[in-house]
Amino acid sequence: MTPLIAKKASLVTPVPKILPQLVPSSACFRCEICCRFPDPDSVLRPYFSGEEIDRAVEHGLPAAAFPDRHGSQVALVPDANGDGFHCPAFESESGTCRLYDDRPLDCQLYPLALMWNTAHNEIVLGWDKKCPFMEVQVPAAIRCHADHVMRMLEQPAIMEQITQHPRLIGRFQEDVVQLSSLPALTGAVIARWEQPLRRLLWEDLSRLTDAMEQSGFHGTLAAYSAPYHYLWNALLPYWWIDLCGALCLFVQSPSGWFMPLPPLAKGSLERPFREVFSLMHRWNGSSAVSRVENVPPELSPMLEAMGFRLVPKDPDYLYRAHALAGLAGDRYKSQRALCNRVEREGGVLIESYHPRDRVDCRHVLEEWKRQKRAKGSNPYAEFLLQDAGSAHEVAWSHATDLNLLGSVVRQRGRLCGYTFGYWLDKTTWCVLLEVADRTIPGLAQYLFRDTCRKALSEGAEYINTLDDSGLAGLRESKDAYHPVTRKQSFICSETPKP
Repeated sequence: MTPLIAKKASLVTPVPKILPQLVPSSACFRCEICCRFPDPDSVLRPYFSGEEIDRAVEHGLPAAAFPDRHGSQVALVPDANGDGFHCPAFESESGTCRLYDDRPLDCQLYPLALMWNTAHNEIVLGWDKKCPFMEVQVPAAIRCHADHVMRMLEQPAIMEQITQHPRLIGRFQEDVVQLSSLPALTGAVIARWEQPLRRLLWEDLSRLTDAMEQSGFHGTLAAYSAPYHYLWNALLPYWWIDLCGALCLFVQSPSGWFMPLPPLAKGSLERPFREVFSLMHRWNGSSAVSRVENVPPELSPMLEAMGFRLVPKDPDYLYRAHALAGLAGDRYKSQRALCNRVEREGGVLIESYHPRDRVDCRHVLEEWKRQKRAKGSNPYAEFLLQDAGSAHEVAWSHATDLNLLGSVVRQRGRLCGYTFGYWLDKTTWCVLLEVADRTIPGLAQYLFRDTCRKALSEGAEYINTLDDSGLAGLRESKDAYHPVTRKQSFICSETPKP
């Protein structure tokens, strides 16, 4: 323990452990499973309530490890000795936890787990077969421990904590053996949330994509793509429910709940819109955060007639692919000159992204953020920089699974930039992420032109570069490439009462 950690720990009021521990510490020290994760967005990351976050920060964990101080899954850190990730409270050299005597309820429960059953209508307690110790335990001992834990879970304080933090309840897992149902907890959770929400997981992405296509809005905006949203699932948890025949996607943010897309279904959306605003009002109270983003223009007449308020959202920028691939004419003179400068200096090679590039990409991103900060940025731009890391980590880890295509650029062997994108439809390529060393003049323009040329060669007619996030500098940069149009969408909210 470092002196800083020791100083912080001395300020913490000890909190007695709530739940008994079945697995002895000697077994945990030999285990190479707990606290380690293959992916940055693992759904098994431990969840901390607001009070547990405060105690963890007092113990020395960085506040940035918790995207939402009211309650969140912890942000994992890259393992210095491997390709995976681990909890920031985990000491990899000693195999110990900095928070063990004050660890969150989620960790205290393990290797028991709270989860929904297969029908997603009842909460059950089970034991996780991934724990090596569980393989050698006598079933009677497991049952005895589970019965004791179940009695503890009936305590009002613990039941209230779980009810207020539904992420403590996982989705059904095949490798978790169900031991008993928890009807009292199930009733309390449904009474609080009205609908049994589902976390957005890998297996849901095809369902989300199908719902987007069936809605008829697919391909109109960059947001109508599963990768666009899943990148942020590690930072801001996404949830979904089927409501009135529509798939309804929600985001749980530090400010409250909102919808990143309108209800996705064929036919009339009047009833789904009424229902989702009723739910958000229940969850958020009178907070103005309740809203539906990325509403296409064709829904405007219906929503205005229903009494909702619509305000324009920052539009997507759409370009002709052949124009950006060629950069011909006077209006692209400056971009063409910068690309020529890179070619004259030579030593530049662009290749397809490979997972082994992840560590170098991580270094490039951190240096890029440092360069941006050195130039000066407003508070909102700084907020976006802080949040960028988790989305990029997901792209590096899951590019293939998300159907993202990436490229990396090297100058004299050193990786100094990368880009990722996806096909929004058969004719539109969407540039999702792009980072380039700002100390190399023209590198960003050179990488962007190469991306557009590849997209054009594979049939792209248009290039979508997302919106400008309301940043003047980014808007100026996008305008300099002369968009053919700006794809408009709206943010829908309830009209304030007088």
